[in-house]
Amino acid sequence: MSELVIFLSFALLVWLSLQLLLSFLFLRYVSASDIILLPEEELPKAAIILCLRGADPFLDKCLRSLLQQNYPDYQLKLVVDHEDDPSWVTINDIIAECQPVNMDVRVLRQRRETCSLKCSSIVQAVAELDNSYSVVAFVDADAVVHPNWLRHLISPLADYRIGATTGNRWYSPNRKNWGSLIRYMWNLSAVVQMYLYKIPWGGTLAMRTQLIRETGLLDKWKYSYTDDTSISSTLTAYNKQLKFVPSLLIVNSEECQMSWLFGWMRRQLFSSRVYHPFWLGVVGDSLLTIFMPSLLLILGITAFISQDWESAIAALSSYGIYIFGLFLIAIALEKVIQRVIIQSRETVSQISIVTAMRIFIGVPITQWFYSLALISSYWMPRVLWRGVEYEVRGPWDVRLVEYKPYQSRQRRANCSKVSL
Repeated sequence: MSELVIFLSFALLVWLSLQLLLSFLFLRYVSASDIILLPEEELPKAAIILCLRGADPFLDKCLRSLLQQNYPDYQLKLVVDHEDDPSWVTINDIIAECQPVNMDVRVLRQRRETCSLKCSSIVQAVAELDNSYSVVAFVDADAVVHPNWLRHLISPLADYRIGATTGNRWYSPNRKNWGSLIRYMWNLSAVVQMYLYKIPWGGTLAMRTQLIRETGLLDKWKYSYTDDTSISSTLTAYNKQLKFVPSLLIVNSEECQMSWLFGWMRRQLFSSRVYHPFWLGVVGDSLLTIFMPSLLLILGITAFISQDWESAIAALSSYGIYIFGLFLIAIALEKVIQRVIIQSRETVSQISIVTAMRIFIGVPITQWFYSLALISSYWMPRVLWRGVEYEVRGPWDVRLVEYKPYQSRQRRANCSKVSL
């Protein structure tokens, strides 16, 4: 056992060093990134597309933030899933209060049985745009964006080597709920992975309208389960880059319970497994990050029980160093991202000592939780997303099993958002 423990301990510390290096490269990019904003006269006409099914907890704040963009010429295009959807209450309140002249609301007319409802809504909204719209921005209902969000999203597209711009979610860590804390920890790692593997986030995404049409993305979305992850292969095929913009990290302060978190995480992993070209890289990363230290922990406990003190000390100390290293990475990421978020006029809570202790404890818990979600994502012949079931046999072989209008009771009190 001692030889295996020594090998795993050495391999784990090497992998920790590599993670520290990759995190440093990400943090350097985030810290050094200085977006060049286009002058107002050069900003193209833009459409913001928001697809709605159900009333998210912060939908009113989301709509207000989208209507208050520091951008000269844009239209907010809402596509609502059904005439009786709960989101209409919020929409009508916003219309009565703000009386917006740049917001257009439509009901989803064609619910395609070959793709998700969100993809059906996107296809409808983009297809209706006339040639005056040069850029399309996509946003999710849980994104409460800052006033310069659209400027930051669209300005990099002036470089035609860039095919799409994106941001990401950033969950607030100061939560007493373990489900919210584990989601924060998992997402913290996911943000770095999505940057490294060039995975876009549909909650904040922009593309030139012409590129969407030239690449045939509309036709792909008609047969797709997800709208964002499938873009990666298209950009690669057309030799276009995906640019991650740090100032587009959007703070999300919604809570979630452990019972809901598992299904949400499975859907995230399922989408990446089906659509992303570097899925094997994600799996390899998971094997090294989760299963190798877990095996070392098991060996350390076994050696301790059998009184093999040398092996036990070596295994458990290496595991402890690894967990502490991941904890330091988490704190470093949080501190740097906080500065970026504050510069974007968003607010984020500071990490207290108690929260820091919970983060340290949450590192191994998040790993074990993630490993279960990763394994179970391979046995998902059908996916339940916002009360609608889909059968996904392949990237472009999707079937909507049964449609039902969204009911308010479908949203549990402990759910924040049931989407990808």
